[in-house]
Amino acid sequence: MQAWSSHDIYEALYRQIMSLELKPGATLRENSLCERFGISRTPIRSVLQELRIAGLIEVTPYKSTRVTRLDFDTISQQIYLRNAVECAVMQDYSMICNGEKLAQLRARNESLRRLACQDAPDPCAFYELDSRLHECWFLATGKDQLWQLIQTAQNSYSRFRMLDLVEAGNFAEIVAEHDLLLDAIARRDAGAIRAECARHLYGGVTRLGEELSTKFADYFVPGSHWPAPVTPEQEETAP
Repeated sequence: MQAWSSHDIYEALYRQIMSLELKPGATLRENSLCERFGISRTPIRSVLQELRIAGLIEVTPYKSTRVTRLDFDTISQQIYLRNAVECAVMQDYSMICNGEKLAQLRARNESLRRLACQDAPDPCAFYELDSRLHECWFLATGKDQLWQLIQTAQNSYSRFRMLDLVEAGNFAEIVAEHDLLLDAIARRDAGAIRAECARHLYGGVTRLGEELSTKFADYFVPGSHWPAPVTPEQEETAP
């Protein structure tokens, strides 16, 4: 029988929440967790406190512990921030991108394409490969700290991206968006980079569309506002 440390339990629950195996709004019960991991209440409560600090669960004393629902306003702002930063980084990258670097990017996207073509693509594996592709232009331009900052501040957006994969299965569309991004980088076309970056980062909002407020409404905080996504055309004319 596996001996679970507090770190192991945190990582296991973190992965389940981020992959939507534990869905937004799902209830966590201390007794069930103690039984599952074969551990007492004290370390379980410590783990739950860490998850609460990370913004992944909410605790109502003497009542319930639930996985936090998604806040669309928070997600929209995280996408807005990432779009502004990543667009600038990609334009910088396009100026130093040579044939070898571009071939490496296309090879990474081909790995995503092969995964997307499987009968049952693994969303977590796809998410990881997708992140490594985006990481390339940050590292190549010396913006590694910006990349790390983005990663530590986007739990809500990360779960939203998983919603696009787990519930909607939009793997092929994401790969196709990468194709357009890489073509724009290859041409060093700043306008196309801005347009395709916005199209890609707001892609989940566009693809899920009305289902956000219908099929997936229970995943979001009550009273969520559903603003229209920023289109590439709007991004082009933004000040």
